[in-house]
Amino acid sequence: MTKKKIILVVGARPNFMKVAPVLKSIREHASDWFEAMLVHTGQHYDANMSDIFFSDLDMPQPDRFLGVGSGSHAEQTARVMIEMEKLFAQEQPDLVIVAGDVNSTLATAIVAAKAGIPLGHIESGLRSFDRSMPEEINRIVADEFSDLCFVTEPSGLKNLRAEGIPESRIFFVGNTMIDSVMANTGKAKLVFPALAKQFDIEARKYALVTLHRPSNVDDKENLTLLTGLFEQMQTFAPKIIFPVHPRTRKKLEDYRLIERVRNIPSLEMIDPIGYLYFLALQSMAAVVLTDSGGIQEETTLLGVPCITLRNNTERPVTIEQGTNEMTGLDMPAILALSKQAFEGKWKKASIPDLWDGKAGERILAVLKNFLT
Repeated sequence: MTKKKIILVVGARPNFMKVAPVLKSIREHASDWFEAMLVHTGQHYDANMSDIFFSDLDMPQPDRFLGVGSGSHAEQTARVMIEMEKLFAQEQPDLVIVAGDVNSTLATAIVAAKAGIPLGHIESGLRSFDRSMPEEINRIVADEFSDLCFVTEPSGLKNLRAEGIPESRIFFVGNTMIDSVMANTGKAKLVFPALAKQFDIEARKYALVTLHRPSNVDDKENLTLLTGLFEQMQTFAPKIIFPVHPRTRKKLEDYRLIERVRNIPSLEMIDPIGYLYFLALQSMAAVVLTDSGGIQEETTLLGVPCITLRNNTERPVTIEQGTNEMTGLDMPAILALSKQAFEGKWKKASIPDLWDGKAGERILAVLKNFLT
């Protein structure tokens, strides 16, 4: 039997956690059927934002690195498209798999569709219904062109059906990002004591913050509001750990807020950290404040209170069943919820259906049926 060639594409950190379980399943359980090729577009290209995640997740180094780098949305998307077109012509894959909602996902989906190559999309059907978010456009396009839509939560099924995607293309498989969390929580707990010593923190006595959405960090008024929030949190939060995304750091500098943030006694600004270190900090936090998507899911599995600093979410199951609360930039609400979390008072939560660490295996079963 001739092996079918599958190209799995990653471009930014969230992709790595979503693709790793699928790549592992293929290489460990289906190497006789499939040849799996890992391609990194280089959308996130520095060591802290990319390379360390491969070692943390026990992923092999990419078979191909395209090195597209940063740029505007159009520039980045165009570079990925150009390189993908060359790659697909050389490799002639039988299937391409993309994940999530980054520019690399959009670009790859378009090139695969034009080349007539079947496409699978991990994390299909998520919708914020806010088309001012570039990620929303990327998701919609990827799903429209996908032959295999791998869905993580019930809202994804509802959204794809509403958009007219045929049932034959929709597969509710669970969440591969959760697979990665479950596979690595034990290792993360082992590194927490060193982090606790490094940052002078105790379990459940610190907040963890991440910010990168343009609506929060590109807007001077909103970023100033958030700076004030961190100052007010000092009254009940002994420590706030803030791994600062490169774009967020630049905006803090541009808006002359960087010194104000640095002068908050309880707040510790740190560079972006590896997956295991971040997972360790998440798992032991009193509360996580974020505008990320995936962190809403991870905190739900970990049972950690999460406050989403956005006005919409493409992951409603994390609110309906999980530990997530969405506040936007309602400062009194954020402060009240944060204080409750430090007091150990939070809503009762449960783990969503099929978030059991076996999504990668379910995807592999679909691939076998589709390609053999």
